[in-house]
Amino acid sequence: MYALRKRWVAALGAAAGIIAALVALGVAELIAGLSRTWRSPIIDVGDRVIDNVPPYLKDFAIEKFGTNDKPALLIGIGATLVVYAAVLGAVAFVRRLRVGVIAIATFGVIGALAARSNRAGGSIDDAIPTVVGAAVGAGCLWLAHRVANPLLQQGPDGDARVDVDHAAESAPDPARGTRREFLVRTGGLLAAMAVVGAGAGAVGRAIRSRFSAAESRQNVSLPAARNALAPAPTDVSVGVEGVAPFVTPNADFYRIDTALTVPQVPTEGYELRVTGMVERELRLGFEDLLRRDVVEHDITLTCVSNTIGGELIGNARWTGVRLDELLAEAGLQPGATQVVGRSIDGYTCGFPIEAATDGRNALVAFGMNGEPLPLEHGFPVRLIVPGLYGYVSATKWLIEIELTTFDEFQQYWVPRGYADRAPIKLMSRIDSVDGLGTLTRTADGMAAIGGVAWAQTRGIRAVEVQLDDGPWQACELGAALNDDTWRQWAFRWTPTTTGRTSIRCRATDGDGVIQTDERSEPLPNGASGHHQIVVFVE
Repeated sequence: MYALRKRWVAALGAAAGIIAALVALGVAELIAGLSRTWRSPIIDVGDRVIDNVPPYLKDFAIEKFGTNDKPALLIGIGATLVVYAAVLGAVAFVRRLRVGVIAIATFGVIGALAARSNRAGGSIDDAIPTVVGAAVGAGCLWLAHRVANPLLQQGPDGDARVDVDHAAESAPDPARGTRREFLVRTGGLLAAMAVVGAGAGAVGRAIRSRFSAAESRQNVSLPAARNALAPAPTDVSVGVEGVAPFVTPNADFYRIDTALTVPQVPTEGYELRVTGMVERELRLGFEDLLRRDVVEHDITLTCVSNTIGGELIGNARWTGVRLDELLAEAGLQPGATQVVGRSIDGYTCGFPIEAATDGRNALVAFGMNGEPLPLEHGFPVRLIVPGLYGYVSATKWLIEIELTTFDEFQQYWVPRGYADRAPIKLMSRIDSVDGLGTLTRTADGMAAIGGVAWAQTRGIRAVEVQLDDGPWQACELGAALNDDTWRQWAFRWTPTTTGRTSIRCRATDGDGVIQTDERSEPLPNGASGHHQIVVFVE
């Protein structure tokens, strides 16, 4: 009977621990909603996880979850917190209340340190939401324990307990209430706490919504580019179903970054600084950028975490001002070798100064496919540099461009094992059919496959396909809009047999370089190798 009673008490304590944690997080969310710079401890801890996770785990998460890697991380942190809270509640009710209180305080300390050490440069004030939340959570656990104490001492079988908390008062007087009354009282208290915690969190999120930059974005009217581009011609498409569209819609464009929550940066009060090894520092408001010489260019972006055949790539028409013109106005000092982009959340990218001055279409962008940048893609301003992987160049929520050297500064990913220079590798991909998929012939016996190939700043000269172990065969190419975008390709043939067929593709860039078949992982400077799949021809 004692073992049964102990399990019952542990279950009650676990429930109390989880609800106390819910209240702590809800109150922290409520307090965080009072300031633009304060955040939930879950987000602060999650950011520190992102900052310190080994690169191979980061690539694994992106490979497994793709653009859902951040929700997956938050779910993992939430699940860990639930288990932690349940254990500390059970220990508090079965052994010592002070153990549970200390455990909540420990979590509060962890959250406070995470807030204090955020990459944008935290302060002691940033720990206030976590500290207040942890204090309220500890108080809730203490209150739940006190209300349930008669039950803890008596147990569900009516026997006295003397081993729960040696500092607790003696066994209850049965005249004070029945076991059912204590159960109702304890359950009602826990339910009320759960409502308070959830309500506090909801109110906090509602209050925080006033910091959203959505309305600011809606009020932006993009200026016309000096040489507006015509819509992409229809012949950029090869007409094979399943091939990625030449222009990626904003809603479908991949998003890989280190921000667990999208930074909210309104245009009102926005300032972009050009600093470091320059003759004169520049400070430009959003309207200052819009009044400059505006250009637009079609540019394909690629993430370094893109695996062979992966989908972390997209093509868009970007509107902004030329980076080289900004740097020329600032005046470059001799010896500068690196351009660093700094985000409002402290994230940094860094790339060779040649990529900003060699004539390529590097942009300080504020428009994407004819509309202001979406919030999740860097509104109000970001960097776009053709030919470089995003982790060294594509700073979102941009607030500073610093000229420095590679010896003086390492951008965010370099200490984590990635290369400090990362030109995009020549790659191609099969889109129209998945591996182990079925390839159906048309009425005339023809079959068709298609995909895309890319080598930004060099362009694509040719794409070839190999069926099983046969010779490489030339593919049809969609029109090349410029050397900075991907190019669609198609291969149409009449299969002579049905059943299993292996298909691989390779591309040749504008310089005549043929895509290597040597496979490499994304770490440290991008994947390489041929995309190969097996299909079944009907």
